[in-house]
Amino acid sequence: MLIVTTETITGKNLEMLGLVKGSTIQTVNAIKDIGAGLKTLVGGELGNYNEMMTKARGLATDRMVKEAEGLGADAIVCVRYSSSSVMQSAAEIMAYGTAVKFV
Repeated sequence: MLIVTTETITGKNLEMLGLVKGSTIQTVNAIKDIGAGLKTLVGGELGNYNEMMTKARGLATDRMVKEAEGLGADAIVCVRYSSSSVMQSAAEIMAYGTAVKFV
């Protein structure tokens, strides 16, 4: 599945199939969350949260691709990601775009 952030794919005529999306809500365990809280006192990168967000983006992308495959898509254009805090230490990641078929 070709995934792009652009509206078009050079050299391809596209038939729009519709919006596709995938999302997940992720959190780190309480022990890691306490460690991250302590890390904020001295500053620096929060590795556990980076891991969590990387995993979440991958899951959201996979779910978006599965939805596009269900529509018979060849690609997804205009892909975007968004995130929001659901509760303390938990975030939702959403991947969305437009499923297209090459014609």
